[in-house]
Amino acid sequence: MNKICVLTSGGDSPGMNAAIRAVVRSAEYYNMQVMGVERGYQGLMENKFRPLKSIDVANIIHLGGTILRSARSDEFRTADGREKAVQSLKRHKIQGLVVIGGDGSFNGAKSLSEMGIATVGIPGTIDNDLPYTEYTLGFDTACNTIIDAINKVRDTMESHERVMILEVMGRHCGDLALHAGVAGGAQAILVPEVPISTKKLVDIIIKGRDFGRRSFLMVVAEGVSGGAEGVKQEIKELGDFSVRTIILGHIQRGGSPSTVDRILATRFGYHAVSLLKNGQTNRIVGIKRNKIFDIDIVEGLSQKKIFDTELYEIGSL
Repeated sequence: MNKICVLTSGGDSPGMNAAIRAVVRSAEYYNMQVMGVERGYQGLMENKFRPLKSIDVANIIHLGGTILRSARSDEFRTADGREKAVQSLKRHKIQGLVVIGGDGSFNGAKSLSEMGIATVGIPGTIDNDLPYTEYTLGFDTACNTIIDAINKVRDTMESHERVMILEVMGRHCGDLALHAGVAGGAQAILVPEVPISTKKLVDIIIKGRDFGRRSFLMVVAEGVSGGAEGVKQEIKELGDFSVRTIILGHIQRGGSPSTVDRILATRFGYHAVSLLKNGQTNRIVGIKRNKIFDIDIVEGLSQKKIFDTELYEIGSL
């Protein structure tokens, strides 16, 4: 294998650029040519390729977002769209593809693998919702962004003796809320995986006030029924509380990647290129117990995400 390409797909996450850099540098080490695909699978179908060399990625390790940009593509989900993508790859004589993204991106890589294109996936999503790996690229940085917001909002929360409900991303997976809530010292953490009654939340506030606490922080994953605004209304119906909500939104996706994500991206990128060099396909890379590993895409995505109930219980003390 002497020519590969790399693309980023789905929602962007901090560390994607660091992963692109690692792919390019590792490929050059193995005497491979690298092409970058702009705008994900849509760009693949539209023939949006450009050569990438070490000099092109020399100063991107610290950048958030993705220099290759990202886009979602309904056309690629069709048989004609995928055939168009394969022909585009063959036109450029590309033998291997590195896909940086989440489960939807990996399903696309799986389809191309079945059509004869060697593919390897790197998990890039802030939600940390892929079941086979302990951590995904961008999760640590997003947690730090949330913690920074918590640190700032705590000042005004204390000044006005308020209940503050902070909504973070996580439609189906509560890992961002859980980790940031524990690290930020939240009095309550609400996640899709663990139901909690409004009465219990009110009891937490009342009990805290009895012990002299005058402000309360609740971190809520967006996938919780009603979100932050719904929780706010329910709490106000059960008591005379001053409640405010903050929805962080897409600010969680941006920013310079943390040290953890830069190193993780570098390790992921090197491992992905090594797999392609050895002729392997339909693989996704991950990390467990600080060891980088790879697994078949189908096997990896078929696993069930296990919520860390122990950490949740610790955070609820």
